[in-house]
Amino acid sequence: MSADGWLTLVVLLGVVVTMARGLLPPTVAVLGGTVALLLTGVITAPEAFAGFSNPAPLTIAALYIVAAAVTRTGLLRQPLGGALAPASSDRGALARLLPGVAAASSFLNNTPIVAMLVPEVGGWAQRRGRSPSRFLMPISFAAILGGTVTLIGTSTNLLVSGLLDARTGEPLGFFEISPVGLPLALVGVVAVIVLAPRVLHDTRTPREGLSEDFRQFLVEMAVLRGAALDGASVEDGGLRHLAGVFLVEIVRGDQVIAPVTPSTLLAGGDRLRFVGKASEVVDLLEMPGLESAHADQLSGFDLVRSNFYEAVIGPSSPLSGTTLKDAQFRSRYQGAVIAIHRAGQRIDAKLGEVTLRPADTLVVLADSGFRERHRDRHDFLLVSALGQPVMSETRHRLTVLAVTAGMLVLAAGGFMPILNAALLADVAILALGVLTFSQARDAVDLDVVLLVAGSFGLAAAMESSGLAARLATGLVGGLDALGTVGVLTGVILATLLLTELVSNAAAAVVVFPIAFAAALELGVDPRGFAVAVAVAASASFLTPVGYQTNMMVYGPGGYEYTDYAKLGAPITAIAIVVTVVMVQILWL
Repeated sequence: MSADGWLTLVVLLGVVVTMARGLLPPTVAVLGGTVALLLTGVITAPEAFAGFSNPAPLTIAALYIVAAAVTRTGLLRQPLGGALAPASSDRGALARLLPGVAAASSFLNNTPIVAMLVPEVGGWAQRRGRSPSRFLMPISFAAILGGTVTLIGTSTNLLVSGLLDARTGEPLGFFEISPVGLPLALVGVVAVIVLAPRVLHDTRTPREGLSEDFRQFLVEMAVLRGAALDGASVEDGGLRHLAGVFLVEIVRGDQVIAPVTPSTLLAGGDRLRFVGKASEVVDLLEMPGLESAHADQLSGFDLVRSNFYEAVIGPSSPLSGTTLKDAQFRSRYQGAVIAIHRAGQRIDAKLGEVTLRPADTLVVLADSGFRERHRDRHDFLLVSALGQPVMSETRHRLTVLAVTAGMLVLAAGGFMPILNAALLADVAILALGVLTFSQARDAVDLDVVLLVAGSFGLAAAMESSGLAARLATGLVGGLDALGTVGVLTGVILATLLLTELVSNAAAAVVVFPIAFAAALELGVDPRGFAVAVAVAASASFLTPVGYQTNMMVYGPGGYEYTDYAKLGAPITAIAIVVTVVMVQILWL
């Protein structure tokens, strides 16, 4: 292998390791790798920035605006959310909901669909005494499966189409992926409906912290030194018979006093932990001698007029890797974080000093405009109001329905390229006042667009340096005894592994050049291998970090990391089998 090939391999491994360990956001890692290869002369400037002239990134950006119009007007809320109402069992609710989720995700970006359904389903489950964990992961999986049905189902499909176009001059057709994606979606959704009620257990979620149930939440208070409670007993201090809350333990330095008796003496600086209704925090804050243990976060808030929100941190969020204190969360977001949930557990620590991670769920106390200010920004994967009805701007609903349907007819019918149809839809959405320019701008996830655009440089380096051909030769040689199907299976498994380690787009851009070269060496149509890469890159069911929708439901569902593999392993097996069988029938 040439020196350029070795250099490309080193840079590529650096990008993968950086992303897998979360050292840098995916976009920064990919663009950094592309720039490094440009500066070392492995690729030219036109090769490095070819993605910015490819239709794929702009198509993705245009489709984000259409999806924002659909979600803002609540076009899908009634048919999807309403499907739950008559259901009497968990499996019945999933059977009514998941086919619609998969169908909608076939034609719209699945991230806003899941974002719309999380508060809707969470509220429905809470009202009926059911755990949201029974439904949120299945919704994410159904959205992922639906995204494999058409070209515009996910940004990864468009990325692979763009990479194929750059090499052959023929992108994937609108329904070219459907013969693989549609059977996978049908079988996969049925499997989720059957298996989810058996393998997913009930959890305690941030949303349930604001229910009428008792829970340790937002009621950690500190005894003021020298105040009336300093030196008083629990009973004499009036903390014995509080309405709605119960004092469960006292933290005094490194000592934890529990259970707390009526005669336990209080001391200045004690941290008192209450179990109870979050609404009762107002009464506790007004009690003489007590202050919030998070006074620096809550000071200045009108608690009576404020609302509670859950906000999920994404991998590209500026909050990831920092603390609330360092990020100046209060002044930056006009909200106070009063709980952090991670891997199904509430973090018991001084909140301002906790280093935040992707998929952490913040419970935020803020004014009524918090969700509107931040729902279209990409600091958070999800912002939903807790204990409040979900409101939509319904007056443009029919307009958006007509515009979206027109876009799909033009693109699917071959009357114009999907980019042209999406841009035409965007113009109509702006001209008709469905979205303002600032709302449309904020709806575009620039990180995803730049990640896709930057990926073309890495793919070009793998091809021009000979690295892709060398790795493809090794793949074909190593699996030669298993034939073409064995090589195809190897490509799919490599893509699945990388998807869970890094991201679906990064997995696609790394494996695609290898798969393309392997198909040419085998003498088979590379389009089949391209479709296999697109499907496998989106088939992330084993971890919460491989796909955005999985991260979105991780905290709100109260899941543990291993919960994904329990339901995801059989779905992944189905994805492998269906993809291998259908690609073999149609292309090999």
